[in-house]
Amino acid sequence: MHFEPGFVTMVVIIVVALIFDYINGFHDAANSIATVVTTRVLTPGQAVLWAAFFNFAAVAIFGTGVAKTVGKGMVDLQVVTFSVILAGLIGAIIWNLITWYFGLPTSSSHALFGGYGGAAVAKAGFVAIIASGWTKTLIFIVIAPMIGMLVGLLVMTSIYWLCRDTTPMRVDRWFRRLQLMSAAAYSLMHGANDAQKTMGIITGALVTGGYLHTFEVPSWVEIMSYTAIGLGTLSGGWRIIKTMGSKITRLRPESGFAAETGAAAAIYIATALGVGISTTHTITGAIVGVGATRRLSAVRWGIAGQIVWAWVLTIPAAATIGAISFYIVRLFI
Repeated sequence: MHFEPGFVTMVVIIVVALIFDYINGFHDAANSIATVVTTRVLTPGQAVLWAAFFNFAAVAIFGTGVAKTVGKGMVDLQVVTFSVILAGLIGAIIWNLITWYFGLPTSSSHALFGGYGGAAVAKAGFVAIIASGWTKTLIFIVIAPMIGMLVGLLVMTSIYWLCRDTTPMRVDRWFRRLQLMSAAAYSLMHGANDAQKTMGIITGALVTGGYLHTFEVPSWVEIMSYTAIGLGTLSGGWRIIKTMGSKITRLRPESGFAAETGAAAAIYIATALGVGISTTHTITGAIVGVGATRRLSAVRWGIAGQIVWAWVLTIPAAATIGAISFYIVRLFI
């Protein structure tokens, strides 16, 4: 059986994109389960099953607005080649693995944007970049964690006020149940926003290869993308869980509920607007906001500062790796 070289390359790109999606879930599993594991509402095994299920369940609820922004709204498809797409994915995967090794909760989304953008610039210069798509993304780098922080702070403050005459034991019992709902809501939104980024890359590759004439995400791409991120979450990125769950601030069931609710609200807003954001930034901002309701010193600002520096470096670092990867990949494609 003989396959055309372009078809083989297309298959390789889809496989690498799904590997990125899997690593995205693996890397970001801590975002979904760190709070619920740290508060001991669920065991680690129960938590990854819970999160993975709701990661996948998003396939039945949300559209493809984020996928369209990522796939055709950030890089000009006229200059995109298989080499650009593959190099962008490699850049994102390498940066994700580096930050996972060091236990840093950086953004898989921004690693993908950086890798893809860096490879495109290496191919055609900065004319390859669509400024409007990047503007929304860069604005939400600041807005998303701020929304998460604000909503988390408001929810936590409301809990303190509503439960002021309730015994700590009853509060703990109530919020152990409620945190299952907030963890589910966060995992649902995490899957909805992050899986769509892989959908966008695969669909862009299908358009580039002439397998699709218009940018419409096929249903099989949706199912495969949600499955890959769910399986990645199921594997769990345990190195990052300690950073998210206890190093930033100490969490209890009620504060875990507030953080997850704040992050889920922020991601929902961005997903509804078709903006690909960092779910990692959002949950981190929400955890900081929740910790600050007790007192500012309850937040370990040194750890938070290290995380912010990793955020700042993600897009340029992944872009650099993506650009280098492009020069290597084009020797073979």
